[in-house]
Amino acid sequence: MPSSVAPGLRERGGDRRPTGVALLLHGGRSRSHEPARTSQLTYLRMAPFARDLARHGRAHGLLVAQLSYRFRGWNGGDPVADTRWALDRLRRHDVPVVLVGHSMGGRAALHAADDPSVLGVCALAPWTEPGEPVAQLAGRSLLIAHGDRERWTDPRLSYDYAVRAKAVTDDVCRFDVLGDGHAMLRRAREWTRLVRSFVFGRLNYEPMAPWIANAVREPSPRGLRVPLSLEGAAG
Repeated sequence: MPSSVAPGLRERGGDRRPTGVALLLHGGRSRSHEPARTSQLTYLRMAPFARDLARHGRAHGLLVAQLSYRFRGWNGGDPVADTRWALDRLRRHDVPVVLVGHSMGGRAALHAADDPSVLGVCALAPWTEPGEPVAQLAGRSLLIAHGDRERWTDPRLSYDYAVRAKAVTDDVCRFDVLGDGHAMLRRAREWTRLVRSFVFGRLNYEPMAPWIANAVREPSPRGLRVPLSLEGAAG
C-alpha cells in the first residue's frame, strides 16, 4: 500500500479452519490525516461486536477481523482502500465475508460490497451522502440500522439509500432503533443481537432471524422503516 502509514487487522476466533469472516469497520471523520489508533473511541466502539461474534461464532468456525484504518478521515475514500486491503489479506482463508461497519465504516462497507468474497453488509448508523452508488450491492444482502436520536449521521439519507438499493437487490431491510443515538449505548444489547443475527444468518450458521427475514419480505417503505423489536432482538 503506497503509504508510510499502514492499516492494521486484528483477527480473533477461527481456531480451526475458518468457515466465514465478519470484517468490522469503525467510524471516523470526514477529513483527517491523523493516524487512526486502536485506542480511539471509534475503534473501541466496535470491540463489543467483535467479542460477541467471536464468542458465539467459535463453534461455527467464524473468524472475526477488526480493521484499523491508516487515517482517521474519509479523505475521499481512504477507508475504502483500507477495507479492500483487509479483504485481500483475508482472501487466503477462501471463505465468504460479511462486512459490519459503523458510521464512516458503514459507508466504507457499502462502497466495498462489490468484492467477490462479500455476501452482505450490515451498516450501523451509516454515513451516506445523496447519490451514493448502489450498483455494487447487486447480489448482496443489506441491513441498515439507525437510531432515531441520531445527531451525527442522517437517518433520512440512510433511508433514501435503502430505497435506491432495493432497486438492485431484493435482500434489503432497515431498522429504526428507537430511543438510541450514534453511540449505540442505550440499546447496546439489541444492536449486538441484530449484528450477530444478520452475520450468522447470512453465513448460514443458523436460519436468518424471523424478524430480519420478515423485514426483507416487506415491500417498501414498510421493510425499510421497521422499529427494532425488543422481543425479537433480545437474547
